[in-house]
Amino acid sequence: MIDKIQNDIKSTFFQQNFPNDGQRFVAWYLKNIYHLSDILVKDSVTDGQKDKQIDAVYIDDDNEKIHIIQGKFYTGDSVNGEPVREVITVHSKLADIKTLQQDCNAKLAAKLSEVSQALEDNYSISYELITTSKFTEDAQNDIVAFQKQLADEDNPHFDAELTVVDKDMLKIIFERAAESDNPTINCEIQLTAGKYLVTNIANSKVIISALPLKECIKIPGIKEGTLFQKNVRQSLGISNVVNKKIKQTLLGDKCNDFFFFHNGITGICKSIEVLEGDKISLKELSVVNGCQSLNTILSCSESIKNNDETFVLFRFYEIPQRDRADSISINTNTQSAVKARDLRSNDKRVLRLKLAYENKYPNGYFATKRGEQIPADKDKNYAVDLSNLGKYLMAWYSQRPNISYGEKKIFDVYFNTLFKPDFLPEDIFAMEFWMQKIQAIWTDENPLGLNPTYLTMKAYAPYHFLYAVSALFARENGHSDVPSPSKCYELAIKNNLVDTIIGICANCMNTAFDSDKATIEGNGDVFIPQNWIKNKRSINAVQAAITNYVNFLPTMNKQMADSLKNGTKLELVDFSYRLQAD
Repeated sequence: MIDKIQNDIKSTFFQQNFPNDGQRFVAWYLKNIYHLSDILVKDSVTDGQKDKQIDAVYIDDDNEKIHIIQGKFYTGDSVNGEPVREVITVHSKLADIKTLQQDCNAKLAAKLSEVSQALEDNYSISYELITTSKFTEDAQNDIVAFQKQLADEDNPHFDAELTVVDKDMLKIIFERAAESDNPTINCEIQLTAGKYLVTNIANSKVIISALPLKECIKIPGIKEGTLFQKNVRQSLGISNVVNKKIKQTLLGDKCNDFFFFHNGITGICKSIEVLEGDKISLKELSVVNGCQSLNTILSCSESIKNNDETFVLFRFYEIPQRDRADSISINTNTQSAVKARDLRSNDKRVLRLKLAYENKYPNGYFATKRGEQIPADKDKNYAVDLSNLGKYLMAWYSQRPNISYGEKKIFDVYFNTLFKPDFLPEDIFAMEFWMQKIQAIWTDENPLGLNPTYLTMKAYAPYHFLYAVSALFARENGHSDVPSPSKCYELAIKNNLVDTIIGICANCMNTAFDSDKATIEGNGDVFIPQNWIKNKRSINAVQAAITNYVNFLPTMNKQMADSLKNGTKLELVDFSYRLQAD
């Protein structure tokens, strides 16, 4: 891995944008493990003078997690406990972000503002200590002690965990990340002789095993979430009461009793083969009950990876039938509380929308479950994801793109308001169409010349762009209400205006950013893009830019103004009231 990394970071991108191999290693990690774009990688790296031991900050809005990364690019055999102590220092300083922000470099100060906002939205923090070496025994003891501290402390500020990636783990997660375009989990698992049973129940092969925890953390797809595609929910973080107790047990003196305290983990596979040497080969493995446990076990990896005496009950079922697998996933998760947003895939309104959409577009697909893959025989241009749809509805129908990124708000607080059973499939498709056009320009090539800062805010700003499309149609028709997405789509296609509208909205997005930035800084305040994009002020700025563009276009290009006016003309019945979401 060291040879590969050293070779990779010789490329132009790493050499021109980062002054030393330490920064290049962190940038390589972000690019290869999290698949961030070049722009996002440059935005995330904070290493340098006054970095306060924070080498990079990456905020994952989809999983509501803040990744704070400390990298050590060493070619030697081992790393001592100093990097661990640096992470501990960072943890203590984050309790007072305001003070930390006052004495750090400008880039980190901006990222800390993002962190503060994310913590207000109840995001968790994942400290990631990455190195190309192995940790010494003393360092491993420090890691275990800090993980135990995070599990035990009743921190009023945020939920945090420590993930350690040494050279061995780095190789594993790199190989998994390289396969992320095809996230099917095929693997072999080492069982313990005398501690497993192979049987057949209801015409299905079943293996029941007391599996060592040190083998659990070797299962692919835990950290990336691909192992849990059929699960009704992803990791809820260590602050979850059950998870915190699991972690306390794993790091406490009753660790070897874990088997008796835990209800067990359920994995379903398309096929199971028993191999020689007490090994099993699993095809298309998915854990349907145990996501919380496995993530918590992984967070204690340093404590358990050399422990031969701690086990968990693991059930492997050979279930090739998809509907049967889905039924198992639902029923194995009813024994503990599941938040409403985790089970929205089964809400009758969602199922009604799915049925209507797939009847209207037989070549399309409405994915309701988290991590659900689009079947190969379906047209991806007509594929809709439930989570994305909620964000579109917030931006278009509620006209609040500033909160479109937050799944918790959409599926917990505003679900009943947003998801109406009478939504037309055509409107769902139209919003997906516009967003696909928007995402197509959200690239490093930046074909429409968006302000580069927007490109670093891909989790937020595209929803402002979607809002801008609806606002342009409304303003051209002299309305402040919400235009029908499908009618906007039909007119844009009929009059060949799709690219024109996207171009106008890109122009207005830039104007909104530049003018509000100038106003804020002119008042002597600091302009922080990530805070601005999550504030209603950004909506007002986009609306003002759209209005000014429409008002002044006739004086600049009357022919284009007339074409736009005539080509976007809607009827009164094509408008509806805004759905209240604040």
